[in-house]
Amino acid sequence: MSALLSAPKNTKTGKRDQMLLILLYDSAIRVSELLSLDVRSINLKAAIPYIRVYGKGDKERIVAITDMTASHLKEYMKIYHPCDEADCPLIYTVIKGHKDRMSVGNVERIIKKYAEQIRPDHPNLPKSCYPHMVRRTRATNLYQDGTELELISRILGHSSTETTRIYATPSVEMMRKAMETGRLATDEKQEWLDDEAEMARLCGLR
Repeated sequence: MSALLSAPKNTKTGKRDQMLLILLYDSAIRVSELLSLDVRSINLKAAIPYIRVYGKGDKERIVAITDMTASHLKEYMKIYHPCDEADCPLIYTVIKGHKDRMSVGNVERIIKKYAEQIRPDHPNLPKSCYPHMVRRTRATNLYQDGTELELISRILGHSSTETTRIYATPSVEMMRKAMETGRLATDEKQEWLDDEAEMARLCGLR
């Protein structure tokens, strides 16, 4: 994932593509939610930068973003939104001189493009790379880093933690720690009476 996010070149289009990939991963939002963002949806001046997302059922939620993502967004805004047009789509394509929202198909092509670029150095990369893979990877990474499932569920915009459980894939390190927690101890102290007659009496057998 790190290689994928670093793949775009330092060009105007490359900065857009990198911002798109980083925002998609960092926020773990759906591709439809990403493309529905307007300039007004981004708040980079808050103490903790965040985006305002409208998810399924038109439910609104706030998703915090990292300072690194905020930095990439600021660079992107300087290039693609120098006039700070609040109602303009955050990510757009220009068709016949008119700014319109980028399509899901375009985002899919961007991800596949950079996935193919890094594939020679990362042969274990999934054969099919798509937007939801980025969201799923972020959710799994959060879980493996120890983030509570309920918080991950809120970040993803799920109405139930049961939906989020499909991303709760334990890492080898998590499994190792779990096994160590339940390992058999060899230095336990005897907690029962070493007196058969007294034990029988306490248990009502005599």
